[in-house]
Amino acid sequence: MENFLREFCSLDLLELEKRRVMFNSSYIVSLLARAIAGEANVPFYFCSGSEFEEMFVGVGARRVRDLFAQAKKDAPCIVFIDEIDAVGGTRRINRDSSSAMRMTLNQLLVEMDGFSSSQGLIVIGATNFPEVLDPALVRPGRFDRQVVVPLPDVQGRKEILDLYISKVKAAEDVDSLVLARGTPGCSGADLANIVNVAAIEAVLRGKTEISMELMEYAKDKVMMGSERKSAFLTEEVRKMTAYHEGGHAIVAFYTEGAMPIHKATIIPRGQALGMVHMLPENDQYSVSRKQLLAQLDVSMGGRVAEEMIFGHDNVSTGASSDIQNATRIAKSMVTAYGMSDELGAVDLNSDKENISPDMKKRIDEEVRKILSVCGSFAL
Repeated sequence: MENFLREFCSLDLLELEKRRVMFNSSYIVSLLARAIAGEANVPFYFCSGSEFEEMFVGVGARRVRDLFAQAKKDAPCIVFIDEIDAVGGTRRINRDSSSAMRMTLNQLLVEMDGFSSSQGLIVIGATNFPEVLDPALVRPGRFDRQVVVPLPDVQGRKEILDLYISKVKAAEDVDSLVLARGTPGCSGADLANIVNVAAIEAVLRGKTEISMELMEYAKDKVMMGSERKSAFLTEEVRKMTAYHEGGHAIVAFYTEGAMPIHKATIIPRGQALGMVHMLPENDQYSVSRKQLLAQLDVSMGGRVAEEMIFGHDNVSTGASSDIQNATRIAKSMVTAYGMSDELGAVDLNSDKENISPDMKKRIDEEVRKILSVCGSFAL
């Protein structure tokens, strides 16, 4: 992304015929687009795809014409269309869409690839659903460059945390690298929220600076949910929860391929009465079959612990979310990841409607087989 911005900001906009970029994520893209405009020192036009649509026929197309007409007057400039799938995906998503919606997209296509001059005009679009965009919108000559904006890696999270921590009074023991390693999958907004929650908690506790303890408290609150200290739980429920979460923790500790345990608690958080939170040692970009099977074992560990301690007839409904998660993983292994010994490496997930009843039955049998094996181990 840094190289892309450096290349983009070094362009002479007056010499451009047309340059168009589509970002495959609207996350933080608005900030990136503003940064490009600021570095290039040109006007910046922002609009959302949904702003074009109205109940009146022709309004959306007229707004597209007005937007590009104004942009051409102020060229060189940048036009940023957020959530472009609201307009660009209408013909492909719904062939029976109204003529007004089709007119809006058609007008956008004409403005981006017409005979009129658009020298010095850069169009940037953002979407979280690039797969639903109309093929005419992403062909060469229109949005012909796509830039994927993923969630930040560990180094990116460290730099984002350093930025937000620098705006508050932090203690010397605050280590942004440790926090970054413990927040995989967090976006910049999540990290900003962690620092903000820590600052609020410091004020509530009468502290003059934010310590590492408060940062850990804020991280747990953001990632696992707020503690429900007012929840009244009987001793029997606490005991059941303790054995359930203990089952998850023990299986995770002794199963090869399972992620390291970060924290185990029976303090109610969110909708859960307790939880075992696990974090990978490093950022994960792919998951092996052994790791997926380990996730299944850990998910079923709570239910197995309940059955071993309290008996088959006394297991609780607390394992419902664990069973849902395990079923989702097992089904993905069979239909998407090609990890079924019976069905082999076949994609059965992209065209679900055309799968035969016999194949659906075989898929269900494979999923049930994987789950039964993972749920029948002994602690």
